[in-house]
Amino acid sequence: MARMLRSRPSRILPDAFREAAGKPPGTRRERPLPDSSVPAALRTRPAARRPRTPLEGTAAVYKSFAEKLSEPDLIDLGNGIHVLRFEVMKVTSVRAAVVDLLERGVIRPGQTLVDSSSGIYGHALALVCRELGLKAHIFASVAVDAAIRTQLKYLGATYTQVPSSGDDGLQHDQETRVRLVHAYLREHPDAYWMQQYHDDVHYLGYERVAHTVVKELGSDGVTLVGGIGTGASTGAMSRYLRAASAGVRVAGIQPFGSRSFGSEAVPLDGFIIAGIGSGIRFDNIDYSAYDDIHWLDFSVSAAGCRHLLSTTGVFAGLSAGASWQVSRHIRAAEPDGNPIVFLAADPGHRYVERVFPPDGPLTEDPAYS
Repeated sequence: MARMLRSRPSRILPDAFREAAGKPPGTRRERPLPDSSVPAALRTRPAARRPRTPLEGTAAVYKSFAEKLSEPDLIDLGNGIHVLRFEVMKVTSVRAAVVDLLERGVIRPGQTLVDSSSGIYGHALALVCRELGLKAHIFASVAVDAAIRTQLKYLGATYTQVPSSGDDGLQHDQETRVRLVHAYLREHPDAYWMQQYHDDVHYLGYERVAHTVVKELGSDGVTLVGGIGTGASTGAMSRYLRAASAGVRVAGIQPFGSRSFGSEAVPLDGFIIAGIGSGIRFDNIDYSAYDDIHWLDFSVSAAGCRHLLSTTGVFAGLSAGASWQVSRHIRAAEPDGNPIVFLAADPGHRYVERVFPPDGPLTEDPAYS
């Protein structure tokens, strides 16, 4: 059980959602039915249609695709459990970080930004660089699939995919990629290393997200559930939520084999460590942020993905499956507890073969307990 430490107060941004503007809905005039079109007994006056109104909370037109992706959807899944569903969660982090670095003059338009990524961070960096007039080079994990590589290419980013290190898999993949980043910087001294693992500028984008949670669910308290990974998403959310609410609890998730919380001696559960664990030390992890740490393996996390899809329709990746299992576990133990919000970092497309095999048997899924 981790000790809860309140972070220093932080300013929550103003309301991010503006009322949709528009003219009041008009009245549609119904065309009378011809006498011969229906039997006389059925000739009745058409029922008045319910007036259509603008959708509440509809956002203004976004300035870019990256801006849209930076704002997740908060969805009530029932039983007091909510999901913050991102399309590409790292866009939230990267976009705010790059804008801040540009505004402070740390980087300049046209410069090359470089970093290591197991998938969605590289995709996010490419999207944001394309939007803001920068270049990107990614040292990509073996977990980066053809879909992401294709998007990197067409977004104008360059990448180097690091070969697998054999039996040790992703555990030492991160170390190799970071060494390659250092070598790249020696050859390209004008490039800027984003340091997603270590620079808390990646916290900034989650302030708006935390504000949305407080705005929609109130300030009486919430339980946040999420994979820890680099530490930026859950660490930042805990900081900003606690600045606005006294009753915040944070449940972090780690896979067996992750170094972040001292499990590196346990046999590595290789596939999931790319999303929520670590093979190296991450400075962005605020260890004081977590009240509980939950350890899950691949099979339970994958089962959570399938159960989440079949019961709610949410198609999401492994970190979301793990978070869904933990959220249900907490709710079962505390049926009258605070609202639970878990993070879904990405959709499930890149996990189909391993997690959602179309031809696989429909068997009872293991739960987390």
